[in-house]
Amino acid sequence: MRSSIDQPQTQPQLRECPGCGLFQMIPALATGMSAQCVRCPTILRRTSSHRIDHIIALAASAFVLLAVMCTTTLMSVETAGIERTANLFSGPWELVRQDMGPLALVIVFVTVLAPLGRLAGMLYVLIRLHERRPPRHLRRVFALAERLRPWSMIEVFVFGVFVAYVKLGDLVTIGLMTGVYALLALTFVLVWMDSALDREAVWERLDPGELPGAPHELQDAVGCETCGLVSVPEPYDPRCPRCDSTLHERKPNSIARTWALIIAAAVFYIPANYYPVLSVVQLGAGQPSTILGGVEELVRAGQYPLAALVFFASIAVPVLKLVGLSLMLITIQTGRAGWLRDRVRLYHIVRFIGRWSMIDIFMESLLGALVAFGSVITIEPGVGALAFCAVVILTMFAAETFDPRLMWDAAAQRTFFERAPLAAGD
Repeated sequence: MRSSIDQPQTQPQLRECPGCGLFQMIPALATGMSAQCVRCPTILRRTSSHRIDHIIALAASAFVLLAVMCTTTLMSVETAGIERTANLFSGPWELVRQDMGPLALVIVFVTVLAPLGRLAGMLYVLIRLHERRPPRHLRRVFALAERLRPWSMIEVFVFGVFVAYVKLGDLVTIGLMTGVYALLALTFVLVWMDSALDREAVWERLDPGELPGAPHELQDAVGCETCGLVSVPEPYDPRCPRCDSTLHERKPNSIARTWALIIAAAVFYIPANYYPVLSVVQLGAGQPSTILGGVEELVRAGQYPLAALVFFASIAVPVLKLVGLSLMLITIQTGRAGWLRDRVRLYHIVRFIGRWSMIDIFMESLLGALVAFGSVITIEPGVGALAFCAVVILTMFAAETFDPRLMWDAAAQRTFFERAPLAAGD
């Protein structure tokens, strides 16, 4: 409810819920308010009290901190009088040396390229929003920056650095350098920026024309998956009039594509747990370690909170994603009508937690770069890390290709066919 002293910040707007597909009018919202779907737990709009200038300042600060993190040393380690240092690119370079180039490319993309591209695009769009008529190409730039958001994993990388720091504590003398402090500050600024940015307000500034009302033929209307605008697509050019994205009533071939990605991830999950993700060679003796073996080592060392974190990110989360998406697909194909709100909530959880499984990958990359002291002690990434990274990436794509609206469509269709015989009998 809005108090009498609050002034509306937005105009009423028609939206299609991306969680259940229900078309509904979002009322005028005051600063700091949010609108939730009347049928499922999906948040449709959240307003912010921060001005565009504040977001520009945060994005510029994040850009500078990212540059500092990429150009300075993260950690230094010392043992037996030998010292080594590592920066952001030391881990990927070590992976390339170990013939794991694809894994190195993924790490560079999610820790450098995706954050850099997203911040550069965000700054470019927000700065040019002050123009009287923002150029139309800004909409495509902002859409690309938003698509890069799930793949920008700076906050996940922080936990990977933390796990590596704790695991190295018993093996070598370790010190935190400038890059780690820049990483911590960058994480804080990015979280602040994401929570303060009203994306719908940016889209409205990019398209300053009058907001469209409800289409005359609502059954032909489609909500844009990129910017949320509801419109009736042209038969010859089904594109969103605001962001130029291709419009689909439902995600194309969602069930088949999601099943294919889940099955592929499940296949990779077997070698990811069977083969070692890293090997510790100390005084000439090798000691390979799997994902579960790493958790057991932390438990034996008494590091229970860290063991719980690694278990959750590396074992519980992938299983939850595979099982959760499989159950949702089965309920669509069987037309189950129960627990629809809970299934949408499960979808949002699966989509949110997917990237946190990269903690183990980041940790192993840093350990391989830092601990290379010849016959004294050396840590080398294992082939299991490559398979596990494939599991993470495939399940993230599966969550993006899955369309939760199909659960409601299947339930409505089954209810219709169950009632049809009764209607015929009447």
